[in-house]
Parts: sequence; C-alpha cells; structure tokens
Amino acid sequence: YNKDRWDELIGRTIETGVDALEINFSCPHGMPERRMGAAMGQDCELLQDVTKWIADASTIPVWAKMTPNDINITSPGRVSLDNGIDGLAAINTIMSVMGINLKTLRPEPSVEGYSTPGGYSAAAVRPIALAKCMSLAKMIRDEYPGRSLSGIGGVETGKDAAEFLLIGADTVQVCTGVMLHGYPLIKTLCGGLQEFMEEHDFKSIDEFKGAALPYFTTHAELYRMQEEAIAAKKAAKVGLKNDAEWTGDGFQAETDSMVSNN
Repeated sequence: YNKDRWDELIGRTIETGVDALEINFSCPHGMPERRMGAAMGQDCELLQDVTKWIADASTIPVWAKMTPNDINITSPGRVSLDNGIDGLAAINTIMSVMGINLKTLRPEPSVEGYSTPGGYSAAAVRPIALAKCMSLAKMIRDEYPGRSLSGIGGVETGKDAAEFLLIGADTVQVCTGVMLHGYPLIKTLCGGLQEFMEEHDFKSIDEFKGAALPYFTTHAELYRMQEEAIAAKKAAKVGLKNDAEWTGDGFQAETDSMVSNN
C-alpha cells in the first residue's frame, strides 16, 4: 500500500513493451496475509486508492482481476471502474481445502504436516465463474458501456469459451486447462469455438457476445412467468373439464373438440 512503489512498478512494466496490464487483486496464496492479493480485492476502500494510482500511472489499458471469494463481486468491480480501470477479469481461484488424509489425520496438500486453504480451479469452478461474470457483465452493460470483461474459470473446450462470450465477456482466458492438457489445447479451443459459430452461422464474436445476458432474471420473476404460462395453457385448453359439461345435443361437436388430430 504505497503509491510510489505502484507508480514505479507500472512504469517499469510498461517499459518492457506490454500491450496491457492485468492487476491481480484476487490471489489467495499468501498475499492476503500481507494485505495484498485477495485481501486488497475484498477491501473496497483500499482498492479505491490503489486502482486510482494505477489508472493515473498507466498509459496502456488495465484490467482488474476480481476474486470470487466475495459475496458481491460487483462492489469491487464498480470501485475499480469508477477509478479509471479499463476493464475487469474474473474469476480467480476459489478458496478451498482440498482434503484430509484419513491415515495421518492431517490436511492436504501437506508441508511438514501442515496446510492452509488455497485456490481451487479447473472445470468444476466454471458454473461459479459464469455466475460471477454474468453479474459483472450486467453491471458493465448498464453502468459502464464500453468497458471490457475477460472471462476466466474452467475453460477447456471451445464450447466453454462460447458460454463466457454469450454471457457478455469480451475475451476468454485459460490457465489450468493448459497446465493439464498442454499448449495444443489452444488449437482445440479455437476449433471448437469456430464449430459453434458455424453451427449458428455467426461471422464474428460481436454477433453473439452477450446474447444470453437478457435471459437472466430473478427467482420471483421466474415464478411469475411460470404462473402466467400455466394460466394461459389452461385458458387455451380444448375440450370439457368434467362430465357435467356434456350437453347431449352437442355430443358430436364436444367429442370432436377433444380429438387432437381433428
């Protein structure tokens, strides 16, 4: 938490010729113990100062990488964008305990018999990542048009990447997938995304970016829509509700009204 050190770090990094910066306000490994990483990303007052220092010092685009270990990911996201950060990246890994060794009765992974919670990644985190990205994408759409979102979390196929784009991400990142499958995974991702686009006759990502976003709503609204749909089906139902509705003279017409292929 030192403006001069941030100014120096940003300046020296830009001098290397990078095109953009992604600032990790979300690392769960050791950093929080020093008020860095995820601890900074969950402290909006701290984040407010640091993001402004970075935005003022940088001459290239900057993404702030958000932690999923915050109940409301839009709060730090909003602080970052309010202070001049160009875009957001989400998510980082999810705090977890991998397990307990039932022979030694010690947590794992073990270092001299001890452990600490760490970041969980790979395919299992994708549903959580999609939910967090959805919240950020809606916020950017409604409050910060023109800012960008980079989707991260459990991407291993082109279809996985397409889901993040459909939810409103501008770009998609992969890390654990490459660690598990090697760099050839990138060709697989690109090929799978191209297949998805060909299936829907999309010529560019812009044609479908955020297409799924309008279809997210609240539980209350889902219930209301379902009730309306049930009522409409009942109102349109053809035939007789019970035996008391038979009229005798209209027997033939009433029978015909209940035949599905009539």
